[in-house]
Amino acid sequence: MGSRIGMAIGAALALAAAVGVTAQEPLARPSVDSPELAALGAYPVGIADAAFDQPGQIDLRPDAPAGARANRHLPLMIWYPAAAPGAGITYRTALSGEDGVDVPFDLPGIATRGAAAARGRFPLVILAHGYGNTPAVLSWLGENLASKGYVVVAPAFGDPAISLRTAAARAGPIARRPLDIAFVAREAQRRARAGMGVFAAADADRTALIGYSMGGYGVLTAAGAPIDPALAGLTRGALAPYVAGGAQSAALKVANLKAVVAISPANRFGDTPIWSGDGIAAVTTPTLFVVGSQDHVVGYDGVRALFDGAVHAPRYLLTFKEAGHSIALVGAPPAMRRRFWDLDWFEDAVWRKDRLLPVEAHFITAFLDRHVKGDASRDAYLDGLVADSDSGRWATAPIGRYAGYSPGPPAATTWKGFQPSRATGMMFETKPAR
Repeated sequence: MGSRIGMAIGAALALAAAVGVTAQEPLARPSVDSPELAALGAYPVGIADAAFDQPGQIDLRPDAPAGARANRHLPLMIWYPAAAPGAGITYRTALSGEDGVDVPFDLPGIATRGAAAARGRFPLVILAHGYGNTPAVLSWLGENLASKGYVVVAPAFGDPAISLRTAAARAGPIARRPLDIAFVAREAQRRARAGMGVFAAADADRTALIGYSMGGYGVLTAAGAPIDPALAGLTRGALAPYVAGGAQSAALKVANLKAVVAISPANRFGDTPIWSGDGIAAVTTPTLFVVGSQDHVVGYDGVRALFDGAVHAPRYLLTFKEAGHSIALVGAPPAMRRRFWDLDWFEDAVWRKDRLLPVEAHFITAFLDRHVKGDASRDAYLDGLVADSDSGRWATAPIGRYAGYSPGPPAATTWKGFQPSRATGMMFETKPAR
């Protein structure tokens, strides 16, 4: 009898452990140890699908013949403030496995498909995913921002399998990221001004760009960093008209841009530089950089150099100590936990995703509210913070497991909006425009 009871208890514990690893909650809804501004906003969230087409584009599929042209079809996922709550959504998407075969999986979300939009006009955000990703793996951010009064448009870029690792495969993502971001922003702004469909809820005069990894390179380029002519050689000539001094270089810069967020942005492609001339210094829009100190894909030093070099923009740098590259994606769903390659798309070696993503949401919210909506009350969440979160102190905070948020200076140097035991393991730095 005792052995049976022991076996039953062991089985129950194993099941509980498995549930703890694989059960998922929508990450747009932050955990109880999240900083203050990670909380969902006042609006329910709607979601709509759309697509933009750009005919006559150079065909950059790996097997396309040289010089071929084709229609560029970009499916879009659009999150927006809704008028009433709904039932939520299950996202169905896939990422490429090590063998180049897509691994399908589901993700839970809080958005309601086809919900009526809330009244008003809300800032427009273009959200650009990384190489081989999809909009769904950034759904946590799209949903969270929509609840706070933003219309978030996320294109699906349709990259080839990242496991190909060939020059022909990389040409498309390198060329198309800035081209697609600029095109989607321009077309979304046009439809917003024309009051077309779900875009009627967006304010084209208040636009922000957010990009992760390859998308980070894309948004910095679309913010005005001039492309080095050498990069055209990696794109089968597709970027040649858009390089610094090129006939169409101005077409890459997004108009009415108020803020840029670059998460783990690509800053070099091998030995080929990305930007020329003034480089990142040509960007004058307020910019928030987010990176892990152990990012071995784009390199921590490379992102720090971008932060240091963007001298004509007010800028911020959020560093997660010991974090790697996959800091923007949702936690790994069950289907992506069976092989290391699949898991490594999503999970960080050190940081919990239900901790890491809300911290990003907190700072992105503060940054966008301040620089896109003009909410000066957010300054206290961004300015005057001690650079190293570990050095913050809050002498009058209650002892023990206190869930209250730090008021910030002058009462405390613990980062404003963080619980006293949770402002740890990070750096936050600011530099003004010169």
